[in-house]
Amino acid sequence: MKLPRRSFLYLAAAAGALPLLPRITRAQDFPSRPVTLVVPLPAGGAYDVVARLLAEHMRATLGQPVIVENIPGADRGIIKVIQAEPDGHTLGIGGWAPYVLRPLVFSLPFDLLKDLEPVAFVADAPFWIVSKTEIPAKDMKEFIAWLKANPGKASAGTTGAGGGSHLCGLHLQSNSGTTFEFIPYRGGAPALQDLVAGQIDFMCDFAANSLPQVRAGRLRAYAVMARSRWEAAPEIPTADEAGLPGLYISNWTGLWAPPRTPKAVIDKINAAVVAALADSNVRKRYIELGQEIPVPTRQSSEALRAFHKSEVEKWAPIIKAANIKTN
Repeated sequence: MKLPRRSFLYLAAAAGALPLLPRITRAQDFPSRPVTLVVPLPAGGAYDVVARLLAEHMRATLGQPVIVENIPGADRGIIKVIQAEPDGHTLGIGGWAPYVLRPLVFSLPFDLLKDLEPVAFVADAPFWIVSKTEIPAKDMKEFIAWLKANPGKASAGTTGAGGGSHLCGLHLQSNSGTTFEFIPYRGGAPALQDLVAGQIDFMCDFAANSLPQVRAGRLRAYAVMARSRWEAAPEIPTADEAGLPGLYISNWTGLWAPPRTPKAVIDKINAAVVAALADSNVRKRYIELGQEIPVPTRQSSEALRAFHKSEVEKWAPIIKAANIKTN
């Protein structure tokens, strides 16, 4: 059920309208019970894995159980966080897909830049451009030349309109002056399967998904969509190095709290996240999962706030220009 934004925010505000003194007391006592990390997607995905990895370490730091709760469908997970008591015991974890793309593509009763409090930037997972090996191009420059020599003929797999791979493809088109056909799939796995089989020509993919196929020589990777080379495959050039400056796309992850959560609580949660990201075992698992740890200056709540805003400003015109809108 969708609520008008005014009614939705009224309910959220009523739930969080608490006297100042009790809020200060709760900030001093936090955490006083288990903390829940709400993942607005089914179990097993990238956000879920990162959440569970952080939860284990945060439990020891905070001295309370940290529970991961998956609430997929109709953005119920995000709504639960927005309407939760602003005491730090209910947090939302997610990133580019649920916290940027969905609000821009779907008509949702909230504004994530205003209706949540950023806590920490916790992970970065780049996309890259991969093709079937039959394409003659050996690097990005040759690949762009091949696309331009075959306008509208190449096929790019996507996970559907408004998904990460689709928007990556649109961004590639606008940056390179190329045209090609999008082939939608119900998920990244069947798209990748058809790419390996040669049924489609290329796709923008979450790099960790297709790394085994690239390593096995069944696919060719041209560039990682990041400012620096990906630690898991340092031989692949960045977009800047490959001749597509500024083409940065990642399935990043952040942590948010309900609106009006006291800064002291946010700072305490942020400190627990920073401690987890500094742990050698956590760092090792990040690498194994294809995730990158943000540098310390990007782990703060204010860094997440600024980055989140920049991502919305970056993708909104691309989505609008492509006329991607679903009610």
